[in-house]
Amino acid sequence: MISRAAIKANAKAQLGNNLFGNIWLMALVVGLVYSIIIGAAGMTYAGIIILVGPMGIGLASVFMNLARGSGEVKLEQMFTRGFSEQFGRNLLLGFLRGLFTALWSMLFVVPGIVKHYSYSMSFYVAADHPEYTWNQCMDESKRMTAGHKGELFVLDLSFIGWFFVGSLCFGIGTLWVMPYYNASWANCYDALKMLNEGTTVR
Repeated sequence: MISRAAIKANAKAQLGNNLFGNIWLMALVVGLVYSIIIGAAGMTYAGIIILVGPMGIGLASVFMNLARGSGEVKLEQMFTRGFSEQFGRNLLLGFLRGLFTALWSMLFVVPGIVKHYSYSMSFYVAADHPEYTWNQCMDESKRMTAGHKGELFVLDLSFIGWFFVGSLCFGIGTLWVMPYYNASWANCYDALKMLNEGTTVR
């Protein structure tokens, strides 16, 4: 079992426990740049197919680096890790992860949600293991999240209040919530990795 309280406390500490501190604000910039690029890419099918994987893996890499004690957030890492390392693998992973989730969602809503959480760690696995293929990343994510999907769902639910308060300021406040959310998920990946340590991808 993962400790949601510890994950969120670690995330806030890594961000400096200060909404207007340098680390938190830099993490905000990273999330904002990510959202702008993905939003623009979403205007065309080709754009979103090309960018969602590399950008998602780059974003995961930035927050994993912070979660592991770097004490800094580097915007350029979002591009170097996602595009210069295993670009073809990253592109395929982003596309197929989205496709498989969508196909399951077409059957029923609940299976789609289950698959969303089943594949939720695949970008972190890809950032952590550039030597893995796209299917190894997805298989590892499924293995790591087995028995923990409910906890991941509750982790998401625990941010509803934060996003609600952030939305009251014309939505601008949600920009400050995203660093906390992203840092929490990076810490969640490391927590699951520790729980599953010793098992390798086949």
